[in-house]
Amino acid sequence: MISIVFFGTPDIGLKSLEHFYNSDKFEVLAVVTQPDKPSGRGHKLTQSPIKRFALEKGIKVFQPKSIRKEPEIIEALKELKPDFFVTFAFGQILSQEVLDIPKYETINLHVSLLPKYRGANPIQRAIINGDTETGICTMITELGLDCGDICMKLPIEISKNMNCIELFELCASNSPELLEKTLTGIKDGTLKPTPQCEEGLCFADKLKKEECKIDWNKSAEEIHNLVRGVYKCPGAFFEFNGKIIKVLNTEPLNDETNGSIGDFVRISKLGIDVKTGKGLLRIIKIKPEGKGEMPAFDWYNGLKH
Repeated sequence: MISIVFFGTPDIGLKSLEHFYNSDKFEVLAVVTQPDKPSGRGHKLTQSPIKRFALEKGIKVFQPKSIRKEPEIIEALKELKPDFFVTFAFGQILSQEVLDIPKYETINLHVSLLPKYRGANPIQRAIINGDTETGICTMITELGLDCGDICMKLPIEISKNMNCIELFELCASNSPELLEKTLTGIKDGTLKPTPQCEEGLCFADKLKKEECKIDWNKSAEEIHNLVRGVYKCPGAFFEFNGKIIKVLNTEPLNDETNGSIGDFVRISKLGIDVKTGKGLLRIIKIKPEGKGEMPAFDWYNGLKH
């Protein structure tokens, strides 16, 4: 049996943790996750999905503010004597002392085909940039940013209208099997990690709110990709009468029409067609500030009244 400590915080890592817990090939010794954080209007402290699962199953939980600076937790992890650390969207940088604890390696699951999109937001960046393929890979964790040797890769197709939440789900669903193959392959010596090449190296910097504001001077295709790439996370938006209007679903149209960039040039039950720097963008579904999600046509009708 392979013993692991699982490092993770958001939902994307939950299926992998569940897989290891339910497998007779692995033993989950402990979970390391971020401290509880305030959320919602009441700012109530909320546990991470990884912590909730661990507590339900009676798995030991560690919640360091900064694991590199908490020797008591480091010593507790050493006492567990794990075969592997598995990290998946943990959210903190590990020190060399921590990386050296497992008998074999610290393995990270990254949601891109490294060396492309090293960094914080690889899923969103891939969609925003109009990529038709991304993937997941396992790697040996090193001190640098996503620069360790690659263990295994799995390409994943990005369909034309796929949004970031759908791609998150695909990555999450495919990760358990890739992680299992990686750990077993390293332990039995059949898998030899290979250094990353520098060809295709680029970074997926953390998204900023201002990047999510729609620039109507861009093409309809580019704006459509932005809407898909930041769908509800945090969401593409424009301002109308001093209110923020989040755009949830769009369709780029090839036809042109008269009017100024940013104008609503055609209204129908199918949506609101907006003139962009190239082509028309049909806005199908939105979420106005302070209201729920609704068809764009219904929102427009409400404006008239």
